[in-house]
Amino acid sequence: QLQLVESGGGLVQPGGSLRLSCAASGFALDYYSIGWFRQAPGKEREGVSSISANGDNTNYADSVKGRFTVSRDNAKNTVYLQMNRLKPEDTAVYYCAADGPVNLLDYVGSLTTTYYDYWGQGTRVTVSS
Repeated sequence: QLQLVESGGGLVQPGGSLRLSCAASGFALDYYSIGWFRQAPGKEREGVSSISANGDNTNYADSVKGRFTVSRDNAKNTVYLQMNRLKPEDTAVYYCAADGPVNLLDYVGSLTTTYYDYWGQGTRVTVSS
């Protein structure tokens, strides 16, 4: 059974950092682009970042560019989202999602939810003083 599990969320003060993890089980992430999304209360789910299957290409929403970094360790079947200089507006439930298997390992993936086939249950991030 294909499964994605996010972890690493929590409460952090503005300006702080968190690292989210997305661990896969039941399949190898090597052939999947991975996207990170978030959904704040009362808002639609939005794309935050994506990374190609081989890790060579990444993409970020303008709102997080320069503060968030996505990476992956296919040997550990895990993708990470390092979030620095967090702001209250980053408060949301964060989800990872997998798109694939892809034919092009350098395909960066989309920041649109409809492209993704598999989703985790989410991890909550709260940025507040």
